[in-house]
Amino acid sequence: MSSMPLNISLSQLNDQQLRQLCGAMDEHLKLLEEHFESKVYLTNQQLICEDASQENEAMISKVVHSAIELINTFQKCDVSTFLMLIDHVKQGLPPIAHLKRVIASNAQGKPIMAKTYGQAVLVDALQKQDMVFALGPAGTGKTYISVVFAVNALKLNHVKKIILTRPAVEAGENLGFLPGDLKEKVDPYLRPLYDALYDMLGMETTNRYIEKGTIEIAPLAYMRGRTLDYAFVILDEAQNTTPAQMKMFLTRMGHGAHMVINGDLTQVDLKKDQKSGLQDAADRLQGIHEIAFVKLSDVDVVRHPIVKKVLKRYE
Repeated sequence: MSSMPLNISLSQLNDQQLRQLCGAMDEHLKLLEEHFESKVYLTNQQLICEDASQENEAMISKVVHSAIELINTFQKCDVSTFLMLIDHVKQGLPPIAHLKRVIASNAQGKPIMAKTYGQAVLVDALQKQDMVFALGPAGTGKTYISVVFAVNALKLNHVKKIILTRPAVEAGENLGFLPGDLKEKVDPYLRPLYDALYDMLGMETTNRYIEKGTIEIAPLAYMRGRTLDYAFVILDEAQNTTPAQMKMFLTRMGHGAHMVINGDLTQVDLKKDQKSGLQDAADRLQGIHEIAFVKLSDVDVVRHPIVKKVLKRYE
C-alpha cells in the first residue's frame, strides 16, 4: 500500500463538472473503489484515494484525468462512459488523444468530429487497425463514421475502391415480394449507406463513382468468391449474417484492404434457431491483436434525444 494517500486537485472544475466526475450519488467514486480496491472520497475540491497499491493509485489517476478531459470536451461523463474509461486503463490502452479533432469535412465543407467518447474510440480504432468491429444500437454513428473513413481513404489513394454491403435480411419482410431485380430490391435497405455517401461526396460525385465502379454497393451474396485488394469494405447490419456468411466475408480480405463490420446484437432478424454471425465472430476473434472491437451504447446515440429514451425502454 502507498504510505501517503493519493490527492488529486479538482479546483479547476465547476460544480456541474464535479457532479459529472463523481456521478449520481457518487456512483463513479464507488466504481473506483470497487475496481481498484481503495477508499475514494471528495473533500475541499480534492479527490482523496486511500489504502490503494501504487499500481492502483496510478490507474485511478489515469481514469480521473481522462474523465476530466472527457468532461471538458463533451460536458458529460455518464456511468457507461466511466466504466469504459476504467476498462481501457485496466487493459493498459493509451488514452484517446485529441477527442475533438476534425477527422474530415463533408461535401459542404462542414467539419466532422466524434460527438461522444464511444465515437472517439471508434475513430481511434479505425485509424490504427485494418479490421474493426463496431457493435452498438441504431443512431450511434457506426455507419456514418465508417463511410467517412472509407471516403478519406479513397481521396488519399490508400484504396482503389469502396465496397458497401449488407445481408439481404429484414425484420419480418421477404425481399422476394418486392418488385425489380436483386439490386433494386436491396437498394432501399442500403439507404443509410447512400445517405452517408451523399453527405460526404454529394449526390453527383457519388453517382459518378458508382457508375465507374469506384464505389460498389451490393448485397453480401455478391462478395462470394472474390478477393478484395486495396478496397475499403463496410459490412452493415452484420448481426443478420450467419456464421458461414461472416466467415466468407472476413476471408475476402486482400492486400491493402480495410474492413469495418457494423451491427447491433439486440436487433437480430435471423430465424430463432440461427446464431448471428456477428455474435459468433465476437466470440471467436477476441484477443487477435490486429482486430479491434468497439462497443457503443445508447450513451453514444446522436439522433434526437428521444431516441435514447426509446432505446432504454426496449432494453
